[in-house]
Amino acid sequence: MNSGRSVFRLLCGLAALAALAMIGSNVAVILVRGAKSLPEALTQPETLFALVTSLKTASISTVLCFVLAVPTAYLLTRTEFPGRAAVEMLLELTLSLPYIVLGVSLLILFSSPAGKALKEAGLPVVFSQNGIVLAQLTVNLPFAVQLASTAFRRADRKLEYVAGLLGAGEARRFFTILLPLCRHSLAGALVLVWSRALGEFGATLMLVGVTRMKTETLPANIYLNVSANDLDGALASAFLLLVISGASLAAASRFTRVDKRWGRYV
Repeated sequence: MNSGRSVFRLLCGLAALAALAMIGSNVAVILVRGAKSLPEALTQPETLFALVTSLKTASISTVLCFVLAVPTAYLLTRTEFPGRAAVEMLLELTLSLPYIVLGVSLLILFSSPAGKALKEAGLPVVFSQNGIVLAQLTVNLPFAVQLASTAFRRADRKLEYVAGLLGAGEARRFFTILLPLCRHSLAGALVLVWSRALGEFGATLMLVGVTRMKTETLPANIYLNVSANDLDGALASAFLLLVISGASLAAASRFTRVDKRWGRYV
């Protein structure tokens, strides 16, 4: 029995070492070569443009994402309505689709007469930075809804019931009971969604293309630099993405630890 357990643990350990080697080698290449190339890259206007564009579009799309995701998650977790299972299935389906497929559908939608009308009204989407925001929003919205739904489902509903018995309306219970209970979880989710938006590329490529100093985000900058055989510039941008993503993950983990410390659900 003990020898069988030892062999099993040894095999698990070997598999874990192989996984860590695969992941760690990629991270090490980006850290070592990217850090070496970063000082020079930061003097290039194109890299700074891509960084600013990424931070700006990711922030805008994340705010819009949660404006839509939080009410949607509330309806899915607190309301019974016909077709709720179909809605949840639709969200899960979009999570599993390649982002490039979502980008193609967005391109078709906004190349239609309605999209041209938006462009004439001063809101261009295709080949515009507005399209970057829209692509990030479309890709991350199902993920944000899922995270918010998980937080709402794990929140203790007894407090909401008691507040309802005391006469608090649904909106008041939402803003004074549910949101405060889930604030750390939602804050962590917001950071994760922002980090995902920062690295989005597939849908953005389809909808807005990759144009230097116009629709160039950090992932687009990496793509353009690799296409031009400038691996140092690509690794510098990859290093920036890695550092920002690592900081985002650390922030999200901290929010999770705060929830656990106070005995709240994530």
